[in-house]
Amino acid sequence: MTRIALIHALTHSVAPINEALERDWPAATRMNLIDDSLSADLARGGRGLDDAMHERFQQLAQYAVDTGARGLLFTCSAFGPCIEAVARRHAGIPVLKPNEAMVAEAASGAGKLGLLATFGPTLKSMPPEFPPDVELELALAEGALEALNAGDTQRHDDLIVAHARRLRDRGCTRIALAQFSMARARSACEVATGLPILTTVDSAVRALRERV
Repeated sequence: MTRIALIHALTHSVAPINEALERDWPAATRMNLIDDSLSADLARGGRGLDDAMHERFQQLAQYAVDTGARGLLFTCSAFGPCIEAVARRHAGIPVLKPNEAMVAEAASGAGKLGLLATFGPTLKSMPPEFPPDVELELALAEGALEALNAGDTQRHDDLIVAHARRLRDRGCTRIALAQFSMARARSACEVATGLPILTTVDSAVRALRERV
């Protein structure tokens, strides 16, 4: 069976991608590697994606490859340059950033795209990954990630939905939920806005299955 390594910086990313793979690619063997200090260290360290952070990603990737993984999917969108460096080192297998498949799907659409995140650094690292002709409207659902960390999933989803409505009112024709942990709010956002809602989770599974 095909072994896929899922590498997480947030524990909340684990369930959404595993559920999507179980639903859409049940034949894949999944392994989950979690270092939930990555996001915390990035948020409070003030050093950005420095050499030490890059090396941590290389070590995680090498461990996964050594176990026989035939594809790597990173699930935290704030570490794009680190993941790109991993992809260069392991060019023989698919190495996906969490958002690259969704970015490709978004680029094929029309109109202004609302990019909604719950983790601030994502809105700095992710926009440069979009083609320059994609008009972006950025929004941060402040407090949503903290609510999720506290187990208040309803408040997490409500805050995301509220910001999705604001993006619609600012002229967005579709909305992208920038983090795996936000995928749980997709249906509620669709109902509240009437707009297409893209998620990194669903796009990533489709792309990974095609490339492996």
